[in-house]
Amino acid sequence: MSVTPIHGRRVPKPADNRETPLRPGERPTWLKARVPTGPEVERVRDIVVGEKLNTVCFSAACPNLGECWSRGTATFMIGGNHCTRRCGFCDVLTGRPEALDPFEPGRVAKAVQSLGLRFAVVTCVARDDLPDGGAAQMAATVRAIRARCPDTGIEVLVSDYKGEEFALRTVLDASPDVLNHNLETVERLQRRVRASASYRRSLDVLRRAGELRPDIPTKSGLMLGLGERDHEVEIALRDLRAAGVTLLTLGQYLRPSPDHLPVERYVPPEEFEAWADRARALGFTEVASGPLVRSSYRAEKLAGKAAP
Repeated sequence: MSVTPIHGRRVPKPADNRETPLRPGERPTWLKARVPTGPEVERVRDIVVGEKLNTVCFSAACPNLGECWSRGTATFMIGGNHCTRRCGFCDVLTGRPEALDPFEPGRVAKAVQSLGLRFAVVTCVARDDLPDGGAAQMAATVRAIRARCPDTGIEVLVSDYKGEEFALRTVLDASPDVLNHNLETVERLQRRVRASASYRRSLDVLRRAGELRPDIPTKSGLMLGLGERDHEVEIALRDLRAAGVTLLTLGQYLRPSPDHLPVERYVPPEEFEAWADRARALGFTEVASGPLVRSSYRAEKLAGKAAP
């Protein structure tokens, strides 16, 4: 067994693919996700399909679909199912989006009510074809959920809106309970991982959100396994805290297809635990960190411990 130092801590690391080579396409045992089956999964599927909605569960090939849907939760993706950006890690289709559906916010709210959700997560495709990047559609969806389900908590996972403050204000004025925007990776890898975005712009979005609405906690996330170095992760965590972020997710990057960026390394659970400890020491209120963690994973639990 080898030992990897993480900022002064010596963390046991199980033999990885460098010591015990994996067959092509094979994942370590700690990356085995449960197959999505059961009546609750079917119920969620029926409601989502019946309302003609998109979910990030399907569109982004999330490995937690089985776990989340079996608990009766789902992350809704609005603005269509075609994104105007082509990020190297994402499985959402890239292309020319259709016109926004004015009835979409109401259908999302109806699905949230039908599912009996106490906490709803709403994300979106990037809509750089629109002056506001789709911010008004996000705000309308938050308000529609509030109208039908006033006791339901709401987290929004937004794009950077090209740094346009009026778009960010539009979303914040709808008063979601949590505003999430993912940094995704360390600064050195940004161009390769998400060419249309910017490390500094993402930090500015998070910082400005906290300044405009200090009562709304901000949240962000990083993928590990793309070739980042320990000191770069440390810098990214410090930059997020300096921007006022209090909620954090850390997960393993998984390659959706051969057309996407390769996995440089499978990070073992022990290292994720060490990073969670380090993040809490830096002042994050709550951290979800593990190989299968994604940005909306158990969002209700993190939000329940949020501190603006």
